[in-house]
Amino acid sequence: MTQVVNGLRTRLAQPAPSAAPALQVLRAAARKTMAFACASALALPVAVSPASAQRKLPLVRDAEIEGLMRDYAKPIFKVAGLGNSEPSIILVNDKSFNAFVPDSRRMFINIGVIMEAETPGEVIGVIAHESGHIAGRHLVRLRAAAANAQIMSVIGMILGAGAAAAGAASGAGQATSGGVAAAASAGSLGQRSFLAYQRGEEAAADRAALRYLDKTGQSARGLLKNFQRMAEQQMFSKRFADPYAISHPMAQDRFNGLLTDAQKSKYFDKPDDYVLQYRHEMAKAKLFAFTSHPSATLRKYPRKDKSPPAQYARAIAAMQARGKAAVKEIDPLIRQHPTNAYFHELKGQALLEGGNPKGAIPSFRKALAIKPNETQFMVWLGYALVGANNPSYLPEAERVLKKAIQRDPNSGVAYAQLAIAHGRQGERAEADLATAKGLMVRGDFGAAKRYAARAQKSLKRGSAAWLQADDIVAFKPPSVPGQRRR
Repeated sequence: MTQVVNGLRTRLAQPAPSAAPALQVLRAAARKTMAFACASALALPVAVSPASAQRKLPLVRDAEIEGLMRDYAKPIFKVAGLGNSEPSIILVNDKSFNAFVPDSRRMFINIGVIMEAETPGEVIGVIAHESGHIAGRHLVRLRAAAANAQIMSVIGMILGAGAAAAGAASGAGQATSGGVAAAASAGSLGQRSFLAYQRGEEAAADRAALRYLDKTGQSARGLLKNFQRMAEQQMFSKRFADPYAISHPMAQDRFNGLLTDAQKSKYFDKPDDYVLQYRHEMAKAKLFAFTSHPSATLRKYPRKDKSPPAQYARAIAAMQARGKAAVKEIDPLIRQHPTNAYFHELKGQALLEGGNPKGAIPSFRKALAIKPNETQFMVWLGYALVGANNPSYLPEAERVLKKAIQRDPNSGVAYAQLAIAHGRQGERAEADLATAKGLMVRGDFGAAKRYAARAQKSLKRGSAAWLQADDIVAFKPPSVPGQRRR
């Protein structure tokens, strides 16, 4: 099975250091997930370490879609008071409509938000809501609320566990089950108190989102549409739902609570920006094509559809099916839009995946010439230069990859390709250190320490590289409590 990787697919069964960089899936099983969880879309911030979250979620990297998300978010972040330290928007390879913030620096948005949204306003509404959590410092207060709820639960759990132990000792099965029930109900009591607190924070974030949209001159219709969608999904479960045992207000209640004030805004009937709408449609087509079988893409975007998003989706489907032969589908797009850097990126990717890394180099150079600050294009170019297996290309590959790493120190692919470039130039210690850094990014601390220790043996003691290796050897992973998230 293959999954999207920042424009490039990688085999899930082989998360190799040399995996390619686009729509990049960082695969890891979520053995421990986050606390008191997100029960629905537009979720409350979750108390979990950022490093843990990134290691355990299947993430997506794509220059085009990340750029669109930044453009959506920038005005919202500014009016929310987050402009001086804008959170990073991180895409999660999950088709459900959901988003959450684990801290003030990162906002996780499922690709399902983009794929389901019909307009940019719906995605912007999600970003505005999550910004409300960050600006309201809900995560800070969340920890205190969680601690109070846990105290209530622990008292009851001790009593319940005692009853269960007594029943087991006496052989009384009924007493044992009664003790377990007592423990469970005690936990429920604490959890209900905590969930009620969460519902209050959700309402505050909804109100904040409404303010941000009005201050930026945008309609709240997209935000309301999100709640309508959620309400339809909850329609059949609402009858049986305990409103005191869920972490979020019911979607219809959230919609009703915002509708009157939203309609008062002079911007309520303002249409979405047509340029953003075009980019949104292109992003949806791209995500669908990269996450679907080529035949499914052709059904959704048949050849009679001549729109740019349909052509884009079919070109990606062709690459999924035929590799470099897809160039015939991509070239017409480039002729129509020669300054679209992402079309040149796609052509380079098709050639690279089709086994022609040398042929891919000009396409990545062109993409980088159009957008010279795009880090992922740098990684692509470095990847192709290394893959061309020409010793004369290796110094340039090293320079490009190091520049990419300076701009994005979390690019495991860049470290992996840099390691290969060093290794082919006979720089074994530097290759080991680059490998160690890449493994650190992936969260494989044990392997990272082994490579760093090996690198240290050949590096000059006290040099910058030696000290970097020493930091990795001495690194102690932070302990993260086992917590749950849905």
